[in-house]
Amino acid sequence: MTGRRLPQIAAAVAALMLTGCANAATNSGTEPDVDRVERLRVEVVGERPHDRGAFTQGLEVSDGELLEGTGMAGRSDLRAASLETGVERLRVPVPEQMFGEGITVAGDTVWQITWRDGVAIARDRDTLAERSRTRYEGEGWGLCAQSDRLVMSDGSDTLTFRDPVTFEPRGTVAVTLDGQPQDRLNELECVGDTAVYANVWQTQQIVRIDPDTGRITAVIDASGLLTDEESRTVDVLNGIAEVPGTDRFLITGKYYPRLFEVRFVP
Repeated sequence: MTGRRLPQIAAAVAALMLTGCANAATNSGTEPDVDRVERLRVEVVGERPHDRGAFTQGLEVSDGELLEGTGMAGRSDLRAASLETGVERLRVPVPEQMFGEGITVAGDTVWQITWRDGVAIARDRDTLAERSRTRYEGEGWGLCAQSDRLVMSDGSDTLTFRDPVTFEPRGTVAVTLDGQPQDRLNELECVGDTAVYANVWQTQQIVRIDPDTGRITAVIDASGLLTDEESRTVDVLNGIAEVPGTDRFLITGKYYPRLFEVRFVP
């Protein structure tokens, strides 16, 4: 009787093994892991000089110009320079000793926020002249623009969506990395409506965020851009600007001697 059962037992064992192998294949990557966080690095493809006196708070490319907002009370400003030559066309101060923070372009308006002053300044895109001001609650850190809304950071793990005309809040999203809150979100760069890049304050990391879910989809290592000697005389990495129509970005930092043109690569 035992001998007659051996083929049946062997067949059952073989079936279980095949099932296990199929499950293992499925779990090993034959189906995409939608929750996987990419680990990327920067590939430097070019460099250009950067003002060593600029406490960089916001960076954006617009209509062939590089716009840069700087901070520090009494020394904050907004600058517009040729992207091709680096020649500065215009520079305007942030008024009343306010501490400038992130900037972004929305239509014919440049928005510039402030750190603890609770003031957002709407400026003319061409002249950079102030048009109006509006107030908001809390701190201002980074700012970028999607097609129909602004995205703002305040140093926490929360991004706030705002109306691009009135600056009124429209909602928020909590940012997470592997399910855990990711705070210290600083300067922002919106790429289309599907990704927001953010400097993480006091680190050499940039994160890519899905603005609809708040989930971080990539962590980018931006270390090694400066020499050891240069690193001793600068502040933190801050400033991300997409170069339109390319896969490249401009990145720099507060008091950095250079602006780096980079790709984010595996």
